[in-house]
Amino acid sequence: MTLSSPKPRPLIAGNWKMNGLAQALDQARAVAAGLDEKPAGARVAICPPATLLDRLSQALEGSAVLTGGQDCHVKTSGAHTGDIAAPMLVDAGAALVILGHSERRDDHGETSALVAAKVETALTAGLEPIICVGESLQQREAGSALAVVTGQVRESLPAVLAGQAFAVAYEPIWAIGTGRVATLPDIEEMHAAIRAELVVLFGDHGATVPILYGGSVKPDNAAEILRTAEVGGALVGGASLKASDFLAIIAAA
Repeated sequence: MTLSSPKPRPLIAGNWKMNGLAQALDQARAVAAGLDEKPAGARVAICPPATLLDRLSQALEGSAVLTGGQDCHVKTSGAHTGDIAAPMLVDAGAALVILGHSERRDDHGETSALVAAKVETALTAGLEPIICVGESLQQREAGSALAVVTGQVRESLPAVLAGQAFAVAYEPIWAIGTGRVATLPDIEEMHAAIRAELVVLFGDHGATVPILYGGSVKPDNAAEILRTAEVGGALVGGASLKASDFLAIIAAA
């Protein structure tokens, strides 16, 4: 997917993680209905577990809500039991895919090199990647957060992203699902560092790539986070599971 706008609209993406059964589709429908009543200034996406992706894509067809996967395999097919290929996500209606989330890096030992290879696979399939980076609490307390995250940006973003539509999501690992949120100065500092790295990698294109913030984004803190310099949207976890909360975050963009 080639980038068509010089400055993409903000992106608010909901990551349902390993949550959601069939009844959760009603929450997604409620988000779509809310956006029909009050169109958003941001692009909106929901990334459900794979078991719901096809049904969610059908339920939201014709709405303002995009759907996405939470991961894809580096191969497009083959003997990889339990894995999901990028073309399968597209076949199920996905337009985007989250790659390199800290929970994948930690739970499955994914390296930045593997994430970069997955990004290439996703692009070939026509998916828009959301590439996640972030530091642990230990790394932040050791004063290495900036080095860790900018290193992940360099190693996780392949050169083929030049001219393509993609986003980088900064998620301080210690703030995911904990209720803790990085301070606004911390967010601004990290997003500025990521922006500088994107410009080094991709020139003028790197100056416009959306940098999302993720990590306990909620209706009561979304507005101030989204107003912070170089924040181009949000990757929302738990709050995206409830339509009223997710719509409130979308409205703040």
